[in-house]
Amino acid sequence: MGRKDVKQRTFSRDDRARYRHQVRRCLDVFALMLNEFRFDTDQPLTGLEIELNLIDSVAAPAMRNAEVLEHIANPTFQTELGMFNLEVNMHPRMIAGDGFADYEHDVRASLNDADERAQKSDASIVVIGILPTLMRHHSSLENLSSNPRYRILNEEIIAARGEDIDIDIRGGPERLRTYTDSIAPEAACTSLQYHLQVAPETFANFWNAAQAIAGVQVALGANSPFLYGRQLWAETRIALFEQATDTRPEELKAQGVRPRVWFGERWITSIFDLFEENVRYFPSLLPMFSDEDPVAVLQAGGLPRLSELRLHNGTVYRWNRPVYDIMDERPHLRVENRVLPAGPTVVDMLANGAFYYGLVRALADADRPIWTQMTFSAAEQNFHAAARDGIESSIYWPRLGERKVTDLVLEHLLPMAHEGLDRWGVAPHLRDRMLGIIEGRCLTGRNGATWQTAVTHRLAEQKKLNRVEALREMLKRYVEHMHSNEPVHTWPLT
Repeated sequence: MGRKDVKQRTFSRDDRARYRHQVRRCLDVFALMLNEFRFDTDQPLTGLEIELNLIDSVAAPAMRNAEVLEHIANPTFQTELGMFNLEVNMHPRMIAGDGFADYEHDVRASLNDADERAQKSDASIVVIGILPTLMRHHSSLENLSSNPRYRILNEEIIAARGEDIDIDIRGGPERLRTYTDSIAPEAACTSLQYHLQVAPETFANFWNAAQAIAGVQVALGANSPFLYGRQLWAETRIALFEQATDTRPEELKAQGVRPRVWFGERWITSIFDLFEENVRYFPSLLPMFSDEDPVAVLQAGGLPRLSELRLHNGTVYRWNRPVYDIMDERPHLRVENRVLPAGPTVVDMLANGAFYYGLVRALADADRPIWTQMTFSAAEQNFHAAARDGIESSIYWPRLGERKVTDLVLEHLLPMAHEGLDRWGVAPHLRDRMLGIIEGRCLTGRNGATWQTAVTHRLAEQKKLNRVEALREMLKRYVEHMHSNEPVHTWPLT
């Protein structure tokens, strides 16, 4: 949700005017840097962020993240929007060789240690897209994390909208229609974010490829079928996030004003296209200033931090976000892939990552780019159809037309992902293990969303439980399987 250290509580008209000017100066400097600077591309690193939930002994949301963080005492963990949320940021690394094995070891060790420490606060960590026991009364302003940045963002988004937020999720087995006077429902959305460091000259290829496969990713990885006790989309998180942070009243939607949670509207030719769109289309939410004069720093031969531009970029929630960052005093660019939910297990999340990194590499390197063969609107339609229908969805693919996503993956995309992982230098045994999990999901038709819904309905029928009771019992079983680290397509339904 943007910068972590926000403290200022009010912004004047002058603040906003000065900030707009400063962001545009940063954008001009960024354009010069793309032509003149040498960005770090020697060893293309990857990164992984996982958003987490806390539950109590009866599997209800535990509003204790500040207390739990004190017990964890690890700077890689931090708060997220809701008091029942945490986030962990793994150390960046290459995926060549045994990179996926290193990730698996480190993520499991971090989460197991954090979960053990959370027990001191009578809480447990759950890795899932939307906590199925989360109900409407949990999504209140009082349950936002104590960090001031969340309250400020809430105030700015609600003020920009000028009215309550309408949440209307339809098209799935059931419908949810509700209103909220805060962005608190967005805390239900816990995601998995992959980072990929790329060169300026190849950024557009990787971003376009990531957009083209977003629907396939969501279909295979869906893990968010329930919200407030209703069975909605296979990946309800997509619709909820788009609606819960929407700064537009109905009139601006009707005028075609862009939403801040945005798939985009076109293929790009440069990373600059995305930053320029962010500046041109979206007013500031957090007009906060640094002491840097980016023009003076650049002229003096220094490395501009571009703090205002980076902060503004963090408040435009693209599903594939461009990132400019600095590590060890060297600038680099990243594609941040934000389409997937957290969970169900560590190995499932890494299998999703292997499929993404492999497929995006194969498509980015292709002689005839996929984005020259399909319209951008087709990619967006795939994305939302996959979020609604999950692993049972059919999507469009060039030269093939509408295909069941499982058939498309098995017959065409898995071989491409295999080739892409080879180009990254991933160890063959890890390549085969990770992509074998994706294959298993396609053959069984089972991912996190289908497992959750099947078990919930079976519990309701066999044990005569109401929906709330069935969801609570299902979540307890989910947590047991989550700790096994066995892929979700192998989990029993009993």
